[in-house]
Amino acid sequence: VVVTNSSSTWVWVDSDIGVPIGARVKVTPSGQRLLVDDGGKEQSLSQELEASLRIMHPTSVEGVDDMIKLGDMTEAGVLRNLLLRHKQSIIYTYTGSVLVAVNPYQDFPLYSEDQVRLYHGRKLGELPPHIFAIAESCYSNMTRHLRNQCCIISGESGAGKTESTKLILQYLAAVSGELCEQQIEQQILESNPILEAFGNAKTVRNDNSSRFGKYLEIFFNKDGVIEGARVEQYLLEKSRVCHQALEERNYHMFYCILAGITAEEKKTLSLGDAKEYKFLSKGGSIACEGRNDAKDYKRICSAMKILTFSESQCQRIVKLLAAILHLGNICFQGESNTQNNLETSDVSKSEHFSIAASILEVHKSSLATSLTHRSFMTNRERVTKPLSAEQAADCRDAFVKAIYNNLFIWIVGKINGVISKRFTGSPKSSFLSIGLLDIFGFENFNTNSFEQLCINFANEKLQQFFVGHIFKLEQKEYRKEDIPWNNIKFSDNQNILDVLAVKPCNLLALIDEESHFPKGSDLTLLNKMNQQHRGNKTYIASKHEHDTHFGICHFAGRVHYDSKGFLEKNRDAVFFDIIKMVEMTTNKLLRQIFETELSTNVGKISNNKKIIMTPKSSLRAQTDNRKQVVTLSGQFRQSLDSLMKALSACQPFFIRCFKPNNEKQSKMLDRELCIRQLRYSGMMDTIRIRKMGYPIRHTFEEFLKRYRVLLKTTVCDPRTETAAACCKAICQTVFEEADEWKIGRTKIFLRDAHDAVLERLREQQLSRIALVIQRVMLGYKDRKSFLKKRTAAVVLQKQWRAHKQKQMRRKLLDGIYRLASKIRSRKLRIQYQRQRAAAITIQSQVRGYQVRKGWKQKRKAVILLQACRRGLLARRIATKMRDDVRVESLEHNINVMKQACGINKPFHLLFLYLLSTQPASQASLLRLEKENQERINKNKKEKEKNVPEPVEETTVETTPLEIIAQLEIIAAASPPSTPTPSLEEEDDQFDDASDLFSFYRFSILHFQSNTGHTHFNQRLKQPLLPHDDEGDALACLTVWWIILRFMGDIPEPKTVDAMSQASGTIRPQPQSQGRRLSHLVGLDQVTHYKQLVRTAVDEDILIGEGPTLDRPLSSLEKLHIILGYALSRPDIRDEIYCQICKQLVNNKNRKSHMQGWILLSICLGIFPPTELFIKYLESFIRRGPSGYEEYCTERLRRIIANGGRKELPCWIEEQAAMSKEPIDVSVTVIDDRTVRLQVDSASTSAEVCQAVADKIDLRDTYGFSLYISLYEKMWSLGSCGKHVLDAVSQCEQEMRRQGKEEKDTPWTLSIRKEQFTPWHDCSVDPISTDLIYKQVIKGIKTGEYSSEKEDLYVQLAAQHYYIQFGSAYNKDNVHKVVEECIATTLIEHKSMTKWVQLISAAHLKGPYVNKKHETDSVKGELVKNAQHTWPLHFSKFYEATLMSGQLSYSVYYLQLGKTTLCLVCKQGDLLFIEKDAKGSPGKDWMNVTNQRTSASGAVHKDTVQFLPTLEKPTDVMLELLSPGQRKPSTTQNATQRNETVAPTSLKEFAFDNFRPAVRDAGRQGASKGVNRERLWASSREPLKQPLMRSLAHNSDLSNLACSTFTDILKTNYMGDYPIKHARSPLELTDQIFGPATQHEALQDEIYCQIMRQMTNNSSRLSMERGWQLMWLCLGLFSPSQNLMRHTQRFLESRPRDQLAPGCLQRLRGMGSKEPRKLPPHPVEVDAIQQNSTQIFHKVHFPNDTSDIFEVKSTTTSKDLCYSIASQLKLSSPEGYGLYLKTPNKVVSLDEQKYFFDSLRLTSETLKKGKKVKEGNANTPYRVIFKRKLWFNVSPGKDLIADLTFHFPQEQPRYLRGYHNCTKEDMADLGGLLFRVEVDSDRSQFVMIPRMLKELVPADQLKIMSPEEWKKHIISAYNKQSGITVQEAKIAFLKGISSWPTFGCGFFEVKQTCEYSYPNTILIAISKQGVGLIDPNTKELLVMHPFSRITEYQSEGGYFEMTIGTLGNIFVCETLQAHTMEDLLRSYITMYERQRQNVRPRNQMFS
Repeated sequence: VVVTNSSSTWVWVDSDIGVPIGARVKVTPSGQRLLVDDGGKEQSLSQELEASLRIMHPTSVEGVDDMIKLGDMTEAGVLRNLLLRHKQSIIYTYTGSVLVAVNPYQDFPLYSEDQVRLYHGRKLGELPPHIFAIAESCYSNMTRHLRNQCCIISGESGAGKTESTKLILQYLAAVSGELCEQQIEQQILESNPILEAFGNAKTVRNDNSSRFGKYLEIFFNKDGVIEGARVEQYLLEKSRVCHQALEERNYHMFYCILAGITAEEKKTLSLGDAKEYKFLSKGGSIACEGRNDAKDYKRICSAMKILTFSESQCQRIVKLLAAILHLGNICFQGESNTQNNLETSDVSKSEHFSIAASILEVHKSSLATSLTHRSFMTNRERVTKPLSAEQAADCRDAFVKAIYNNLFIWIVGKINGVISKRFTGSPKSSFLSIGLLDIFGFENFNTNSFEQLCINFANEKLQQFFVGHIFKLEQKEYRKEDIPWNNIKFSDNQNILDVLAVKPCNLLALIDEESHFPKGSDLTLLNKMNQQHRGNKTYIASKHEHDTHFGICHFAGRVHYDSKGFLEKNRDAVFFDIIKMVEMTTNKLLRQIFETELSTNVGKISNNKKIIMTPKSSLRAQTDNRKQVVTLSGQFRQSLDSLMKALSACQPFFIRCFKPNNEKQSKMLDRELCIRQLRYSGMMDTIRIRKMGYPIRHTFEEFLKRYRVLLKTTVCDPRTETAAACCKAICQTVFEEADEWKIGRTKIFLRDAHDAVLERLREQQLSRIALVIQRVMLGYKDRKSFLKKRTAAVVLQKQWRAHKQKQMRRKLLDGIYRLASKIRSRKLRIQYQRQRAAAITIQSQVRGYQVRKGWKQKRKAVILLQACRRGLLARRIATKMRDDVRVESLEHNINVMKQACGINKPFHLLFLYLLSTQPASQASLLRLEKENQERINKNKKEKEKNVPEPVEETTVETTPLEIIAQLEIIAAASPPSTPTPSLEEEDDQFDDASDLFSFYRFSILHFQSNTGHTHFNQRLKQPLLPHDDEGDALACLTVWWIILRFMGDIPEPKTVDAMSQASGTIRPQPQSQGRRLSHLVGLDQVTHYKQLVRTAVDEDILIGEGPTLDRPLSSLEKLHIILGYALSRPDIRDEIYCQICKQLVNNKNRKSHMQGWILLSICLGIFPPTELFIKYLESFIRRGPSGYEEYCTERLRRIIANGGRKELPCWIEEQAAMSKEPIDVSVTVIDDRTVRLQVDSASTSAEVCQAVADKIDLRDTYGFSLYISLYEKMWSLGSCGKHVLDAVSQCEQEMRRQGKEEKDTPWTLSIRKEQFTPWHDCSVDPISTDLIYKQVIKGIKTGEYSSEKEDLYVQLAAQHYYIQFGSAYNKDNVHKVVEECIATTLIEHKSMTKWVQLISAAHLKGPYVNKKHETDSVKGELVKNAQHTWPLHFSKFYEATLMSGQLSYSVYYLQLGKTTLCLVCKQGDLLFIEKDAKGSPGKDWMNVTNQRTSASGAVHKDTVQFLPTLEKPTDVMLELLSPGQRKPSTTQNATQRNETVAPTSLKEFAFDNFRPAVRDAGRQGASKGVNRERLWASSREPLKQPLMRSLAHNSDLSNLACSTFTDILKTNYMGDYPIKHARSPLELTDQIFGPATQHEALQDEIYCQIMRQMTNNSSRLSMERGWQLMWLCLGLFSPSQNLMRHTQRFLESRPRDQLAPGCLQRLRGMGSKEPRKLPPHPVEVDAIQQNSTQIFHKVHFPNDTSDIFEVKSTTTSKDLCYSIASQLKLSSPEGYGLYLKTPNKVVSLDEQKYFFDSLRLTSETLKKGKKVKEGNANTPYRVIFKRKLWFNVSPGKDLIADLTFHFPQEQPRYLRGYHNCTKEDMADLGGLLFRVEVDSDRSQFVMIPRMLKELVPADQLKIMSPEEWKKHIISAYNKQSGITVQEAKIAFLKGISSWPTFGCGFFEVKQTCEYSYPNTILIAISKQGVGLIDPNTKELLVMHPFSRITEYQSEGGYFEMTIGTLGNIFVCETLQAHTMEDLLRSYITMYERQRQNVRPRNQMFS
């Protein structure tokens, strides 16, 4: 070989390993040539060495992905290719379709989800080699060819087989998981950690070596979705449990348990560290590098949970493993003497033995005996002999191995039970499968035993399978098909298998044979094997008679085996004594895993015969007919045979795993080790046959069928040529070289890479053909469209000819209408004048009478006033005298206190407090005056002259020192920290008590709890005014908070970040009570008190206010909140005014004062006060500051005159209120003029329109409206009482919704013509006509006014030209006209030149040029044309309540209606309302008469259009209202009434949506020929395919659809297909509608099947049943939009059927609702079977009564609650709920779910829990309606609610002792309850001691004797005499309603999280929050308001809630946890709904 001087030359150089290695020639600068090999070794290049070198092929220099591409097809080339890729961290290489994987001994990021998506759907070879590519090939071949696949992963131990298996499984799970939402993939993946933990261990060659074989078969359905899997295990290495070689470990699970279980569990099982146990420390290796045993244990436990291992099963497994460890530490000691010449032994005393016996749950004596003795059966009796210490240890080891082996088999069975559950009942043939074989690799250790022989035998079998598939079968196929082929020699290991298991007297047979001899030993076995096989080259005999080793030349090398222990391991028997001991154990798992042995043991005892264990493969198997027990080798061989059979039935893929080195080091490749693996694996032969062979083969028919599109018919016509010829033609077309493919006898053979080429070309050709089809169909569609347009043009021409006649007729009609209106107005005017004259006469008489009567009343009043005045003067004198005495007394008391205390305090503080305790204040005087006035009214005859007696002074517990101290604190805290502007110099005028309507007087008369009327800067605890609605009261508190913030009386809340920082430093503390002077040491405590007060205020945020309101708000946001509440809750408007006025009285802060007047003025522009407060407010405003007095007075007058607003104030209103100036706005007129106006908050659109008209001299203002625009949207405000600033506010709200500021809202106002009068005359007002003309021109240009008539645009443009330019023609002017009045889209559609030509022609031919019309008259004509052309654009729509008159039915409204018509009508029919008609179906329904058919019936108001006319509309008007509908003549009407509408079928729908019909001979096919199946008509034959075309490609849904149709045909439904064993109707409806409720795609199919069977069906019974099914179906779900129209026509065309109207009604009702989730309830099925469309359900109430209520199929629980409340006439349905009570529990029904779905779901759950028989399937239940939320509950307000709900619910709570009450309360309440029980029967007094449980709380019965209770109750009963039972119930409720626990839901729970609380406490959930109560003392431990509860949840029997921002968690245990969560959620939701700022709905943007 000649070597060049180039330094880049690569060569092969000989090496000492027997295989050449790569080297590179290197030339030094001095010219010396060196040779650098792949290992980096340099040597000089001598001539001898150069002569031995060989040039390297370029493919071997850089390496290749597929080794069949190598140019150097040698061992050296293959080895170097693997070496190069290993250095580049590329671990995968192809050999054709065989994957070679080199273990990298490190992690690579090659297996992410991105890699899965990358390889999914790609052909083998398209991407770099990867194990995912092999997995994808398996998956795609399975789905494409519908054939089972398998993947055989082989290699030595430590080569990476287990990891490769897991990666393939991961890929298949990921690909399948994209197609479904099931969890089976996760369960299959989680089985790996469990099997690895129990079956893998560390060996010297592998840290995670599989010590068992595993074949995982994954099953898929036809769609490629995983349905389940099954695991087969082979030959677990049991000996490893007891013995490990050096540097090896036991199974991973033992170490994981010791590292992972808790200390408590370790203590329970008496476990320690791993080094303490002999079974774990024999190998000397405890830890395994790279493994975290504790973490692995957590993962194993998680996997067991996913695989449904129960907690108890996991604990039992751990206990058995712990028992094994303890058994391993048991020692046996031999006794000094022998017994009957036999050595004996005994168990050494140790705690391990006791612990093991305890865990195994056996007696220690039984365990000791079974381990140290062995019994066997002789001919007559059982003999027991003792065992030596060594034999006992062996017995112990056998027992341990049996436990572990059986446990492993049980775990595998448990896993299989979970992952194969879904297809357990189905045959395996109905599924496809992919098998993954991960079996132990070839092993050759220093000491090899029986396990290694079995393992290597299995590897020999797999190698033979590989050889047979790759070489034998393939070459045989070539010979069979006559393919020219030179046989390739390969390494065949069949001779090794012959020696091991095939030939007579093979090794395994000899082992089995010797195992059956009682005296057989390992030595006799070895002698027999040497004797039989000594001459065989494969067998290596032992060297001498003392040598126990023999060897076998395996395909992977020689292995020497130690025969010691072969027979014992092969027998694999457990002694009888062990089985007997297991039989007596109480350990369930131990008995379960030995179940097979226990059953065998029973047979042994009963038969009392000898057992001879003989495998079927034994030499004696054919002659011995006695019972045989298969040996371990026999079992293993049977398993391998079944495995080979399964693999042979699949298409295999091979993965060859290679070990790079034995040291488990990364980046290191041992050439000798790799070349040895390459040789014995036959890789060279594999590469050769893959390179030269044709692995892709198809039959001619298959190949032609798939690649037919690639065949050119001009070259080869498949109709005339054979399939072989066609295949040949395809290959000649696609492949250039003839050697790339071969034609056989029946098949075509291709290279490996050609499959992908053919698939790519096939897809390209199919795409090209699809384009051709699309092109033809588009052409057909365009031709069809042209024909339609031509037909439409003819129709337009016909309509245009009639246009002129209609114009003339319209002019006449306008005149007639105006004349008629004039006549009617004249009649009405005359009638009015008569009535007015009569009214004047009546008024004059009445006024005279009233004046005389008034004079008499005034005279009496004057006399009375004089008397009262005299009394008043006398009382004033007495009052002054009493005040003087009291002032002297006060001064004396103050001096005494100051002297006694020794302090010098300001006098005003002391006087302030003492005066507050006296009744002599002005408020007290007013109150006394009020009481005296009431007393005067009661005693009118008595003269009141006496002075009222002085009121007694109230005693105060607080000491004077405490009073002074508290007043000092208040005085110190009252001044602000920073100086603020004050108003001290100004004097408030609001406290004038002499004013009859002063605010001060109003506060005295109407405020609650003596609340003052002056400024106050704290949050109120209750509203100022009383409110019946608690929601209003809550809203008042929130409004007060926002008012304080708006006026600046309290600071704004901090941001979230600031609050979080402050929460750690400031903590709220309880406010101290009874503060003493000694506590107030100095100023620091005063400051601390101020901080506490401020903190408490900041945290006093109520539920619903945060975080929406508890954040910094802008002033406009605060206004919106305050006024939003006022608009949404009218009852609190006076409260808001009172709150503002209160904050203005005595407010010394100038800024706050001004903010308050701004707020008051804004409110006065939004809503007026009520009559109660209006005079007080007017008086208050008159005393306001200058500027605001006049401003607010005017705003109050305006808002009263124009009415309240509907929307929130806008930004410009706030600015105007600050400046007290009006708002300047600009209004744009249609001629682009701008008019400036001033408006205020109360300005209406009518005022603005009139102001604009006055400024532009517009006289004819009718029909002109104000419009507001925002961007491109415009809305009409009309010319009415709508407030202009309401519309501006809506625009600002829309801007805020878009995230912009309100002040930047670009709204504009404009004036436009909105409507005409029918007699509009353009000559009346030229300005009006000019504005309308310009509006029309602009509207046409912008496209607002559009028409399909092109001539209309030309005519209007010609008129516009004449108005602008006169009669002179100018083309440039025409061009301008086109640009001004022709829309841009029309110009683009038809060119500018064309429009110019059309308008020019119209102008020149028009009448204006010749007759010289005036411009104004042409404008008027243009306006009139526009009026009649676009009547709807010049119309205004009103909402009206129609009492009587005419209405027209319109189909457009019908489509939007929620209900259907009971009266059949057509579009355009005129209906007449029957006034005061009785028997109307409901408030939304009315009785009408059809004027066309004279038929009467009910119609829903939403499905018609009302006509506001006084007379019957003419035909012309009806024609205008319903264009295209012509009124038939009277004769035609009479004819139509007698016509019968032909029933509509689905024939039209079937043409577009059904599958193609098949040829069906039918039953008369023999005589009448073959007809095509009519899919839309009824049939008595079941369907084999679904009707809908969309279901054809979904096999699962297709099967469901076909079975559903069969159920429809069966006996107990339509009965068209009778069967013998009929099923109940309920079962059939479940099967018919159940799948459709779960699969939306089936819903249209069900409708079509039912309507099909109802078409042309002659059976009356079948039709009746069909209507029942249709009725049920329409209550579950609606048809799709595509089917809706056909279904409606189907029902409308059958009006005579009884259920047709009901079905039509349900169809339209279901269209707007969500579909049901479950099939019909049995109640629905029973009702419709009786042809009843009304369903009534019984509902129970707490007072043991019940009633029935109508429930529809679409009634929700909330709808039913409202219906019950309405029927019971409750004041409000809020707060009530429905509950479902079953024998086991009470469940609250979700108000949003359908009622019948909730019932059905509960009953099905109970059926699953209890196996209910079919005949007794009805589960008893009750539906209960009761109060859930105790909000707005005032006893006596709603008597029905009190008697039906409140009393029956509260009485049991009281009697259970949940409330804290006094003896007096209990006696009073006991008297009331006694009256409830016995009424007025006093003879029942003697029964009181027996009735105490019904009268007194249970926990209070023993505080008094029964006689004492009787005495007190009788006393209370006598005091309450004279009341009825109902009044007693109300009195009871009123008595307990004042308690804080009234209406609480009580729950007894257990808690351990708060040590200061009792373990058992009561939780009370009420409207105040969640309270914790001590059940013994009834003391409230703590109350958590809802605002403090941040999170809450329930799970199982535990309830958890998080309190406060610091996250304090409270956890308790109770069976009612879910009920607590539901109740708490309901209260919080209710409060948030009450607290929310309900803003008026934005009509323009909603």
